Amino acid sequence: MKNSFETVSIDTMIDNHIGKRGAEKREIFENELKIELLGHAIKQARQQQKLTQGQLGELVGVQKAQISKLENSITNARLETILKVFDALGAKVNFSVEM
Repeated sequence: MKNSFETVSIDTMIDNHIGKRGAEKREIFENELKIELLGHAIKQARQQQKLTQGQLGELVGVQKAQISKLENSITNARLETILKVFDALGAKVNFSVEM
């Protein structure tokens, strides 16, 4: 049986199935991906510090549920809250603005 699959780059796959950069659907996808990565970074940093979600919440001044929502990208948190979380974890945050 002949294999009819073609190898393509991830960028080509995203362009073909979600849209090219600048397209509304692609921008939404990119933003959701960034939020997902942010949540993963919070969870990873918390686990490295050997903290529970409840303990991190106490350090930041929010409830455990808020930390869970941040880690699972369920909520649009205020930037101030995100910065407090990373500060409590002793993590350095860098921002990049492109125009």
